[in-house]
Amino acid sequence: METIIITPDLTLTPAMVAAVARNGAQVQLSDESAAQITKCREGLESVLTDGLPHYGINTGFGSLANKSIAAGDLENLQRNLIRSHAAGIGDPLESEVVRGMMLVLACSLSRAKSGVRAETVQQILSMLNAGITPIVPELGSVGASGDLAPLAHIAQVMIGEGEAIHNGSAISGSQALTAANLKPLTLQAKEGLALINGTHLMTARFALIEQDLTQLVDAALLANAMSIDAARASHGYLDQRIYQARNQPGAAEVASTMRSLLSGSTIVTSHAENDPRVQDPYSFRCAPLVMGAVLDSLRSCHASLLNELGAVTDNPLIFDTDSGVPDIVSAGCFHGMPVAIPLDTLAIGIAHLAGIAERRMYHILSVFDPESNLRAFMSPKPGVMSGFMIVQYSAAAVCNELIGLANPASVVNLSTCAGMEDYNSFGPRSAAKAARALKLARSVIAAELLCSAEGIEAHRPHRSGDRVEGAIETIRTVVPPLTEDRSPSPDIAAIEQLIKDNRFAFTL
Repeated sequence: METIIITPDLTLTPAMVAAVARNGAQVQLSDESAAQITKCREGLESVLTDGLPHYGINTGFGSLANKSIAAGDLENLQRNLIRSHAAGIGDPLESEVVRGMMLVLACSLSRAKSGVRAETVQQILSMLNAGITPIVPELGSVGASGDLAPLAHIAQVMIGEGEAIHNGSAISGSQALTAANLKPLTLQAKEGLALINGTHLMTARFALIEQDLTQLVDAALLANAMSIDAARASHGYLDQRIYQARNQPGAAEVASTMRSLLSGSTIVTSHAENDPRVQDPYSFRCAPLVMGAVLDSLRSCHASLLNELGAVTDNPLIFDTDSGVPDIVSAGCFHGMPVAIPLDTLAIGIAHLAGIAERRMYHILSVFDPESNLRAFMSPKPGVMSGFMIVQYSAAAVCNELIGLANPASVVNLSTCAGMEDYNSFGPRSAAKAARALKLARSVIAAELLCSAEGIEAHRPHRSGDRVEGAIETIRTVVPPLTEDRSPSPDIAAIEQLIKDNRFAFTL
């Protein structure tokens, strides 16, 4: 995806966001979009002399909205808004998150309801295409009234202030623009407000999380299948009739996927007779129900993300009328709750992906089931060597943190702006928690893949399903079998990278 063309009917996808944010795809504004943006701008300018107050255009902001602003101060109003609202604190956001924010912002403004000029949108795109990434502190947005502070730090660079990364170096916003042959933008009426009113931080981060989560789910399903044969567990609970009776589509899909991944296994046939076990632990037997529920939940969240990627999240919005005088309507399109709740939900699902994986790992390594035919902790010489004993400890520590991350940010309210903004979403914190949860869960799934691959190989000459064996071959390109104690940390990290590189991808 080399170039993305912004058209009036473009709905961004997570893949588009990732292409620009991570891979440097170029972005162009179509002539049709530029024309519609200009038409909306002309409508806004037509009301500047009507003598009426229009929020954020010729008034103050927030609880200062009753303050009328003289025509000669409108540019100062917008510039001061950006300066005063660039109040973020903490470590800088990752460059990919900032670039994603910029793309989502540009597309929202391009839907011609915000009243900015086409050159304002073009400034964002020119910065993206030139590799100028504003330095944006992570903390400062409460997820309503827009992601104000983070977006203000982006807008600062657009007007030649603030700081940015360009060609790998941190320099002033002015220097970055000069290096790219760009001029600082002089903001006109409403433009500063339009640049910072929106859910663009939480939405961009959501899109990047969604891309990574697709890879993680594939790896988690493979790890699950691998653990089934590593533990010499039954395949009976994958019977499709069970899931027809249960009537949960996600569970049926996961069970079907497991059957496909394990198809051709000779490990399961090796213990088909004289196996005294009647049922397997829940982390095996109920995995299709647990992971299916997660899958159904993730898809619901994905639908919410797609809605937001096609949205206008500014305030006020400008609408054409038959009279030629635009309607300028103040509302709450900037409120992040439609994004915050799905992001909180993602963290819950991610915690379950990791939690049930850790339980399977515990079962395999503990070998309290003698029918698994495994050595304790996969140790080459139990007692003398500890094998993967502490891998499960580390996974348990990660799962403990995931429990905290699964607690929603969006249900705790703090009021801002002297009580005018009295119910906020805190969606950026929901996004930060989900991003952290995904990173941690990737480590747990990598640990399960490490242990279950070793377990499968302990049952040679029997083999698991072809797709599971293919995953083990992939693992063995970066992690050798365990023949003596070594630090498992590099092994886990190497498998994490395989997950990030989408080496375990398959089609559900």
